[in-house]
Parts: sequence; structure tokens; C-alpha cells
Amino acid sequence: MTIRVVIADDQMMVREGFSVLLNAMPDIEVAGEAVNGREAVARVRELAPDVVLMDIRMPEMNGIEATREIIAADATAKVLVLTTFDLDEYVYQALRAGASGFLLKDASARQLADGVRVVASGEALLAPTVTRRLIHEFSRLSEAPRLMPAAHAAYGELTERETEVLVLIAQGLSNSEIAERLVVADSTVKTHVSRILVKLGLRDRTQAAVFAYEARLVTPG
Repeated sequence: MTIRVVIADDQMMVREGFSVLLNAMPDIEVAGEAVNGREAVARVRELAPDVVLMDIRMPEMNGIEATREIIAADATAKVLVLTTFDLDEYVYQALRAGASGFLLKDASARQLADGVRVVASGEALLAPTVTRRLIHEFSRLSEAPRLMPAAHAAYGELTERETEVLVLIAQGLSNSEIAERLVVADSTVKTHVSRILVKLGLRDRTQAAVFAYEARLVTPG
């Protein structure tokens, strides 16, 4: 199945460069482009893409607000945030707004394509630098507002094993790494992850990780 992508960036060279790289992939198609956040929201509504490559700093509406609107509209598109460096002060805000991950603008063609595939599959994992940033922010903001009240209300429905898997997701482990840690089959882990997302009403692993930090299941080491 072809993964349909919308690229939102106010720099034409970035949009064109990413379009060329992604369209060269047999399983990825660039369905459209946007020059600002407002146009990105419109393109998602119009084209129903699988993934949006979203720049953060754009005119009229920035990538954070656009991400928030896309998620609020219950679009199926996953947002992959574009940034120029991994400790961008806005990456954290974008993840809390509902982005499924982030990608550096200087990523190679392979990293770009793999990032799109990973996010589209729902198997997105936070890069270690972002994981550390989330932990830092939540430890600094001890009274950080909870952005997922429904998930917090449903937290008690998780089993002990599902809670354990949730913590490992937040620590950045992949399904195979979780399976090895818990000495179970990969398919068992996938089942646990699916049940966690359904019970908490979350979109993907990244939202599950953010929730784990909000719920203080993960603390700075």
C-alpha cells in the first residue's frame, strides 16, 4: 500500500527536495504541499494523507497550532515534525499537541523515508534525545497540565502487565526489545500495545509515551 504524504514547509527548496526524495520511493507518494500551517490543515482535510511532514516555524499558523487542529479534527494523518536541531524548544510542544514524532531536516533520504514509514505504521518511537527532553520538561514542570484527561480516567483499566509495557514504551524500547525484556513473543507485545492504545484512547506509541510522563510512570533516572 502506498503511503500518501503532505509536506508543510514555508521553504520551497525544502518542499521540493523532500518531494523528490520521497517520490523516488516505490511505496511513498507526495500527495500535496503546503506553505504554512493553515494551508496544511486544509490539505489534510482535502487529501486525507497518511503522514504530514510538518515544519514548526511557518507564517500565518505555525506547525504546533496546525498539528493541534489536525488532531482535534480526528484526522487519520500522523504528523511528523520537521526541525533543524533535535533540542528545538518547540519539539516538546509539538509532541504534546499530538505529533507522532520528529525528524531532523538534515536527515538522509533513507532516514526520511524510514521515518515516514515508521510513523505511518503507528510504530513510531521517540528518539533518545526527545525522550530525555520530555523527562526533563516533566520533572521541571511538576504541575504540568494534563492534556489527556480521558486517558488518565481510564488508566485504572490497564492490567499490571499492560502498565509494565507502557513504561517500556515510554523508555523508548521497540516491540522486539520489550519482548526480549519480558521474555514473551513479539505478537504478545503487539497485542498489549494495541490494548493499551484502545483502553486509553490514544493514537499511537508516542502519545502513550507522553501519557506515561504525565502520569509520572517514568521519572528521571
